[in-house]
Amino acid sequence: MTSGRPIRVLNVAEKPSVAKAVAGILSKNQGLRVREGRSRFNKIFEFSYVIQGQPCLMLMTSVTGHLMELEFEERYRKWHSCDPADLYQAPVRKHVPEDKLDIKRTLDEEARNCQWLVLWLDCDREGENIAFEVIEVCTGANRHLTIWRARFSALIDREIHESVQNLVRPNHLFADAVDVRQEIDLRIGASFTRFQTMLLRDAFMLDFATDDRNLVLSYGPCQFPTLGFIVERYWEIQSHEPEEFWTINCSHNLPEGTATFNWMRGHMFDYTCAVILYEMCIQDSVATVTKVKNQEKLKYPPHPLNTIEMEKRASRYFRMSSEHTMKVAEDLYQAGFISYPRTETDGFSERTNLQTIVQEQQGHPVWGPYAQRLLDPGAGLWRNPSGGGHDDKAHPPIHPTKFSAGESGWSQDHHRLYELVVRHFLACVSQPAVGAETTVDIDIAGESFSTSGRVIIARNYLDVYRFESWGGSVIPTYTFGQQFVPTTLTLDSGVTRPPPLLTEADLLNCMDKAGIGTDATMHDHIKKLLDRFYATKDSNTRFSPTNLGEALVMGYDDMGYELWKPYLRSMMECDMKAVSIGTKRKAEVLATCLDQMKACFLDARLNKLKLLEAMAVFFERSNRSAGGEQHSIGEVVRRCNLCQESDMVLKRKPDGNFMVGCLGFPQCRNVVWLPGSILEATVTTNICSFCTPGPVFRIQFKFRRLEIPPNYNVEHLGCIYGCDEILRQLTEICGTGSRNHSGMPARGRGSTTSSNSSFQRSNIRPSACVHCSQAGHSSNDCPSQASRFRNTRSSGMNSQGEASIPCNTCGAPCTLRTANTANNRGRKFYSCQSQECNFFVWEDSMNNSNGGRGAHRANVANSASNPRRGGRVNIRGNSVDVSFVSATGDPISGRRCYVCGDPSHFANVCPNRGM
Repeated sequence: MTSGRPIRVLNVAEKPSVAKAVAGILSKNQGLRVREGRSRFNKIFEFSYVIQGQPCLMLMTSVTGHLMELEFEERYRKWHSCDPADLYQAPVRKHVPEDKLDIKRTLDEEARNCQWLVLWLDCDREGENIAFEVIEVCTGANRHLTIWRARFSALIDREIHESVQNLVRPNHLFADAVDVRQEIDLRIGASFTRFQTMLLRDAFMLDFATDDRNLVLSYGPCQFPTLGFIVERYWEIQSHEPEEFWTINCSHNLPEGTATFNWMRGHMFDYTCAVILYEMCIQDSVATVTKVKNQEKLKYPPHPLNTIEMEKRASRYFRMSSEHTMKVAEDLYQAGFISYPRTETDGFSERTNLQTIVQEQQGHPVWGPYAQRLLDPGAGLWRNPSGGGHDDKAHPPIHPTKFSAGESGWSQDHHRLYELVVRHFLACVSQPAVGAETTVDIDIAGESFSTSGRVIIARNYLDVYRFESWGGSVIPTYTFGQQFVPTTLTLDSGVTRPPPLLTEADLLNCMDKAGIGTDATMHDHIKKLLDRFYATKDSNTRFSPTNLGEALVMGYDDMGYELWKPYLRSMMECDMKAVSIGTKRKAEVLATCLDQMKACFLDARLNKLKLLEAMAVFFERSNRSAGGEQHSIGEVVRRCNLCQESDMVLKRKPDGNFMVGCLGFPQCRNVVWLPGSILEATVTTNICSFCTPGPVFRIQFKFRRLEIPPNYNVEHLGCIYGCDEILRQLTEICGTGSRNHSGMPARGRGSTTSSNSSFQRSNIRPSACVHCSQAGHSSNDCPSQASRFRNTRSSGMNSQGEASIPCNTCGAPCTLRTANTANNRGRKFYSCQSQECNFFVWEDSMNNSNGGRGAHRANVANSASNPRRGGRVNIRGNSVDVSFVSATGDPISGRRCYVCGDPSHFANVCPNRGM
């Protein structure tokens, strides 16, 4: 870079507070001008600066975290718009959301007039991804921009000036790794969340939620394994069976102190063996010293502080949640008091001037004297810190960057966390504590016992790191071969105890070891478990699963899948790290992970009964409907043949009836109504070989025995798209669960064309008589039938002495019977017992003024397709229009009066039947 005409440089920070801090440091608050941007929260700071001899007019502004969001295309966003399995390959897009458009407009306007773009985003993967979002927006407005990246770890003068003089190029591999994580989490999370929420939310009484209509049973690829750690520990505790054990304890009192010797066997579960060994010791109770060992012991200070260790220690020492810890740490960082708080690094580089950091703490009233001792070469307290083996290549360990004796605006937690960071740093550059440890072993009747004592010689780092202690205990002096008689020798019993519940520090440790989440996201996963009612945390920061959390883990565990175990996510995290260092490609990792998780999803959905059974262990079943939505959603039957965009899925309405409807509702209203006598229905993987375009999946039906004719099977595997004769017949006989009483066909998007289902029929009145095929009169008033019925009207007695009349179809005797339905209880009727005949007539209708016509209106010729009881068929050319009454005269759901078309009654009770 050479001097010349000033160039305009657009600088973009991750937060408004960082932009203000960087602008103040670079301008030294001289000649700093502030103006408004399009967003009132993201101001623009202007000042002059020189970068490697090049005069620059610096324009500093900011975003507020991620500028863009990743989401599905519009037609996949609604929960019922598609099969959740489609989300694994549904198109996604990254765009600027509406609440960030003002920030985008500011970047667009400023970028057009600039030559350089300098990115001051956080120097981790997430920050790098945000940087490329800013690049996309700015280069869209000005493709000639020269792009630079400023790398810094603290908002202090030396860091900021050094970073701007050593600008580098942004790292697209870091951004790619975040893109992979975002897309994987979106697809997996959305599919499983939709699946388990729609399956379980309305099926059970979830008493913990105040607004369970809007309750979301979320699934996260990191969140769920984190819940798994909590549940697994809880199950260990619940399954623990206390077991009694026995141990021999020995003590020896001397004027200089008491020594307590521990049995080298520890304890025994066999009481008889323990008693035998104890009696041997009693009979020969003289103890002989077999070993005396004196050695120097060192207690080393902790490694430099990274994010996970800071969260664990803040939880352990102050009972601060990991989420709150990160919020307080962010406040301290933005105010310039500590370095960047999101880092995996736990070792300082050789280039770091550690003594300068210590010098800044010499004036503190509490730990200032210790800092002075550290810097005194004569004290011999200084030690270069040892690393823990982790380096994210982005930020150093967390350390103090500015002295403070306490700020007026700080809360108690701000004071505590700043103190932890300072004391931890001073400790890690200090010598270890030194102690002299003595170990004494004795023998009593062949049984070995041991004791130890420790004297602290030099406390060193323990003087400043008040959070740790190293207990010392003094024991009497023993010599090799010395013999003595123990003061006490007892056989004591105890019981085994289960492990304790996980603390937040324990949980963070489990997540860290298993590779679940990152240092910047672990606290978010824990918070989501609490927010989603999957776990609770007590006052001792110990976690327990809720009934819901345990039920979900149990359900997936019963399926045989270990989705709640950390292995799958751990492998994904390893793959994402490989993307960030360039050993794997973004597309390769996406394809592998999503194929693997889609297979898990499909298998889990096939085994959803396990999830329902697990929930039933903890929650009561609910009969509550889901309002205007379907009661439950099954699997996909086929692609909608009307809109050609969404899927047709099996649904169960709140009234219990089944239908197959388009997920594109309300834009697409394609629907197939199914027989109202269905008790259960499940989509299978069996594909219909006749219907096209495919695949069309067949459905396994189970019918209510009393609502279908006796010669039909209760179980039936069928296709609903017209090729299945049995299903078509049952629909004609039993009616459907349709609420579409008008009989109009279902409508698609912008169309009134009917679906190709044979179950969707028009309700137009017939134009010709079904008996004589002549126009001008209805089938009910056909003259050819009046004389025939009069000949069959006379009643008589059958062989058993019961009242009967002859069937006007087959001539068999029809016995007088009594209805027992809600609408016709006690009413007498005649019906034919033959399965090949459908004759039915009310007794009182035979005596009315219309002669025999009333009987025949409720009884017509056999169905052309299948002669079943209760059917009435009117033939109009090549079409069939069917109306039905039950054998007892009760209306069948979804049918209409054949005579007048009124849905409130049926032909056998039509007031217009004699007209």
